[in-house]
Amino acid sequence: QLQLVESGGGLVQPGGSLRLSCAPSRSTWDNYVIGWFRQAPGKEREGVSCISTSDGSTNYGDSVKGRFTISRDNAKNTVYLQMNSLKPEDTAVYYCAARRFRGGSWSDTRLYAYWGQGTQVTVSA
Repeated sequence: QLQLVESGGGLVQPGGSLRLSCAPSRSTWDNYVIGWFRQAPGKEREGVSCISTSDGSTNYGDSVKGRFTISRDNAKNTVYLQMNSLKPEDTAVYYCAARRFRGGSWSDTRLYAYWGQGTQVTVSA
């Protein structure tokens, strides 16, 4: 059973930056797809970005392209989400998720078997 631990959320002003981290608590994650999702109050959970831990290939949601960057540090067994130029509409609980299967839509939450507990990101003046 893969357990994921997120960190790095918080309160930031519009235009500011935050970096989220995601790591497995008790095992490594070779050959996984790691995704970041977010869910704002009253809205569905949406895909933000994902990365393959094997080849580093990435995907981004349209609303974050050019502002967010996903990366991995295999030596530290950690995936990061660097969020720049944050907007109030980025406010949400951010979740890290993992799956082994690479097919299908990268942002389909049903394809991810493992989820973290979520970390709150609030963008407000």
